[in-house]
Amino acid sequence: MKTKRALTNGKIFSGYKLFEKSALLIDGENIVGIVSENDIPADYIVEDVHGSNVCPGLIDLQIYGTGNVLFSSELTAESIRSIEEDLLKQGCTSFYLTLATNTLEIFKDAGRVFNAAKPEVALGLHFEGPFLNSKKRGAHPEELIIEATDEAISDLLSTAENSVKMMTIAPELVSDEAIKNLLARNILLSAGHSAATAKQTAKFYERGIKTATHLWNAMSPFHHRDVGLPGEILLDKNLSASIIVDGVHVDYETVALSKKLMGERLFLITDAVGACEKGIYKHVFNQDHYELPDGTLSGSSLSMLQAIKNCVNQVDIPLDEAIRMATLYPANLIGRSDLGNLNAGAIANVLVFDQGFEVNQVIFRGKSVSAVTI
Repeated sequence: MKTKRALTNGKIFSGYKLFEKSALLIDGENIVGIVSENDIPADYIVEDVHGSNVCPGLIDLQIYGTGNVLFSSELTAESIRSIEEDLLKQGCTSFYLTLATNTLEIFKDAGRVFNAAKPEVALGLHFEGPFLNSKKRGAHPEELIIEATDEAISDLLSTAENSVKMMTIAPELVSDEAIKNLLARNILLSAGHSAATAKQTAKFYERGIKTATHLWNAMSPFHHRDVGLPGEILLDKNLSASIIVDGVHVDYETVALSKKLMGERLFLITDAVGACEKGIYKHVFNQDHYELPDGTLSGSSLSMLQAIKNCVNQVDIPLDEAIRMATLYPANLIGRSDLGNLNAGAIANVLVFDQGFEVNQVIFRGKSVSAVTI
């Protein structure tokens, strides 16, 4: 039986609007709309959120695992469900499950497992690699970075044709033909782990590349004679970029500069991993981030709500804008008008959090997370 719910007595953030003394109406799996608290229909159950913030469920387009679960080392439906359950509790109601550069067999196994598991929270897979530039490989093993030939693309995607939604590539090393091949498979291409020059980056959009992966990290340097990949991203109004706001991957002042120049083109990801002692990626927790055993920075321990908090408290980004960076902007990038907002007809994924950025309640497809079975 569908439940009709009205969330009241909170600050409701939806897109570019803030609603106060209003109620968010939810009927089953969908948002009905936002009305005055005096106009709540009689058949709705009224829920007082006691002055908390109410916003769309958060969206993370790049996450590898949570806690002690790293998907690439635990390729099972159970590991996907564990990651989904953890993220729902954090207020992240949509995400792209990500794999870093690995063997083709691991990528293919991931596709088989993902398709068989039929995840509900994970919208698809994000392959960060293997078509990268070894000069900017970061934690990615150089020996597993390969050329994007037609044969390699077909092999890589042979088991995950419809589940790979995003791929990070080094466009300066990928031919126009290979890019057309990937775009024809409806894959969102993101420039990353790239040594592209500013001149090369200026051609990305016309080649079909709309965004870039973790701005500033694993990119060509910003130089006064060639601003490189990051400089061109800051200036090119056609390109968006994700950024990791944990204070480790990127300094907060750099985030502030990036935001000032990019505005709505900048969105949040966590780049979060899980602790792991086996396989290619042995992630070791170090205070507030993860490293490989040799000390190479390999991932964050960030949540999306923590990223919003850091944007507000450390970068002076207004709360409503920080929320959009974690909801509306990534939803727009992946073409999902039913996510990232609380408009009538949108999927009823909702986060309620207090002034201290603590999660009070999460609603997934109209049901409270405690009642959701993944």
